[in-house]
Amino acid sequence: MRTVRFGVIGCGVMGREFVSAAARWCHLPDMRVRPEIVALCNRTLSPQRIDWFKANAPRIRQVTDDWRNLLDNPDVEAVYAAVPHNAHQEVYCAAISAGKHLLGEKPFGIDKEANAAILKTAAAYPGCFVRCVSQFLFIPAVQRIGRMLEEGAFGRIIEANVGFLHSSDLNPSKPINWKRTAAVNGQYGCMGDLGPHVMSVPIRAGWRIRTVRAVLSNIIKERPGVAGGTAACDTWDNATLLCEATDGVSDDVFPLTVRTQRISPGQTNNWYVQILGTRTSVRFSTRQINTLEILEYDGGEQSWRSIDMGHEVAYPSITPRIHQFGLCDALLQMWGAYLHELDGGQLPTRFAGCARPDETAVFHKLFSGALLSHAKSTSVHL
Repeated sequence: MRTVRFGVIGCGVMGREFVSAAARWCHLPDMRVRPEIVALCNRTLSPQRIDWFKANAPRIRQVTDDWRNLLDNPDVEAVYAAVPHNAHQEVYCAAISAGKHLLGEKPFGIDKEANAAILKTAAAYPGCFVRCVSQFLFIPAVQRIGRMLEEGAFGRIIEANVGFLHSSDLNPSKPINWKRTAAVNGQYGCMGDLGPHVMSVPIRAGWRIRTVRAVLSNIIKERPGVAGGTAACDTWDNATLLCEATDGVSDDVFPLTVRTQRISPGQTNNWYVQILGTRTSVRFSTRQINTLEILEYDGGEQSWRSIDMGHEVAYPSITPRIHQFGLCDALLQMWGAYLHELDGGQLPTRFAGCARPDETAVFHKLFSGALLSHAKSTSVHL
């Protein structure tokens, strides 16, 4: 089995999730390639955090607080970069220019200009395999929806609704973090943080967005500061986008609503998709991650039915198909997809691959249009 040696830049939640996925690689018995984490970079090298990584990724041989040192390491073939949005352009471009394969976190650049710079660098180094995270695509119900889209099962699309709702910022006493400051998170606010996940299905489906009308909300404008006192929260907490879309094949127009909310009472981490069609309709939410609701219409009675999806995955797992699936499994599937494609493997379906660089440009175009739409209180043509 081929081994790809990785460096991890950023030791937060997602860096730890990668270590966990690598430790569970035996769950993917058909893989011809596996990751090995050999280098680690974090701005602050707290012993407690670093010790956790070393204990769970024992082949780590380099620990540094400067990502440039990691990129200079000839043992590192590929990089997983989970850094704040304002660092995406510098770190991603430097990693690609150093000849490293890259899986980068969303939104793949703090703004449209940064995204364009990353894509330009990727195009200049075609030998580097570059992708963006998109773990929600790998949930079994979403994989089933993807196959239905490929097969044209919906008929004419009547409308579609996608969103990512959680309540992480509902408490006004929660101290400020980098995701609540435009200088680090970017002007997109919640759209840049949550929106790429939300747009993974519409973009991979090939839908084209013609116009957007956006309503953005900055609900809690101040929070406790890190050093005491209060600090300004100058990013958008919630966003609702009404888009005019087509299916990418016909000129038939349908409404697509996109909702990203950090302040959504009653939610925890709810990613959802709903597609209503003339022949078939579907509903899915991570609140019931193993359930897909389908309505098939042939002119008779209408009735929603629920399917317990179990472990119906794109990349075979040792977990039996009748067992339940979780988000940690989606991350393992995403990493499996990344290494499978890096190794030259053919994607089993259109929806079984990580987000491509050109796809990241689509949501940057949408979010930039949404900012303009909100500022002018009007619909914006894309």
